[in-house]
Amino acid sequence: MKLLKLIANLGYGSRKEVAALFRAGRVTDADGEVLYADDQVPHAAVRIDGEPLDPAPGVVIALHKPVGVTCSTRDQGRLVYDLLPPRFRLRRPVLSTVGRLDRDTSGLLLLTDDGQLLHRIISPRAQVAKVYEATLAADLRGDEGALFAAGTLLLEGEKTPLAPATLDVLGPRHVRLTLTEGRYHQVRRMFAATGNHVETLHRVAVGGLTLDGLAPGEWRVLDADDIARVFASPPSS
Repeated sequence: MKLLKLIANLGYGSRKEVAALFRAGRVTDADGEVLYADDQVPHAAVRIDGEPLDPAPGVVIALHKPVGVTCSTRDQGRLVYDLLPPRFRLRRPVLSTVGRLDRDTSGLLLLTDDGQLLHRIISPRAQVAKVYEATLAADLRGDEGALFAAGTLLLEGEKTPLAPATLDVLGPRHVRLTLTEGRYHQVRRMFAATGNHVETLHRVAVGGLTLDGLAPGEWRVLDADDIARVFASPPSS
């Protein structure tokens, strides 16, 4: 791919704006040699104002979503894209969230511009586990683990029972729940079906990938080993 198109697709500006970067000599290689719009050089060798390019197409990002942030490009209020460099919202292909966390849920969120990988992760066939920790408004009644594991729980307004889920009790009102589905507000609705209410909800892992020390609002680019961990078993509690 020619450099002008590559850089424009990364969100650095329209083709006209990126062409102006080339005319100003701001696009160089790692040694400072000026590059031109029609050049075809390795992504890693390109610099703009001396800085490496943003991650190449096919990027996967792990982000620690804080409470109060929405997984959307259009909703009002603070969006997950506000936690990333502004250019990332302009990338082509589009950088999309892999599933969603609602505004009141924090934790591990993946984003990618690789459509095939996104669908592979969210496909029911993949059985990628999502692990949540929740605090509840009332004490557990004791039968929630068996109910969730049975694969017979039918949420209000739905016709298909939930797939079996694993509940680990961490305290009278503190649990860890592992799901292989991603239905709308699923964790909250599961506990609502037992007469309880989720007060706080935090996703700690997707497959075998964890936040690994990311503070709320922080993000990092995943490497091939990280991506493989998405399809591995979750870490033991």
